[in-house]
Amino acid sequence: MKFRLLLPFLGLVAASSLNAQHDVIAPPMEETHDPKEPFTMVEEMPEFPGGQQALFAYIGKELKYPEQAIEDGIEGVVFVTFVVEKDGSISTVSVLRGIGGGCDEEAVRVVRGMPNWKPGKQRGEAVRVKYNLPIRYKLAAEKK
Repeated sequence: MKFRLLLPFLGLVAASSLNAQHDVIAPPMEETHDPKEPFTMVEEMPEFPGGQQALFAYIGKELKYPEQAIEDGIEGVVFVTFVVEKDGSISTVSVLRGIGGGCDEEAVRVVRGMPNWKPGKQRGEAVRVKYNLPIRYKLAAEKK
């Protein structure tokens, strides 16, 4: 009988002791990131020179719609992944999800040709960051 009364009391004591410690600052978590692997999220993400609008303008200017894709009526989004290195250069470019018809290869070509980015930073230091970029292919509607 005493045992049943003791359990709720212990819960109340534990809860009140947790609330009393709300001003205690937890020590920082240990760094578990493998330095050979690129980050996926950092405090300061990499940035194309001139920002997002400049990136869209660059892709719009450089991207060519492949003839095969036009003939086959292929539209969609190619997801390209790459690493922005510590010096802002682009490496390890590959297709995460493609649509075929030459669109995947063209997207990779355009990404490989990009100028150096402003590198990502973690704790104030430039780091390698993996970046995913969707590139949309849409055929223009024919005028009648």
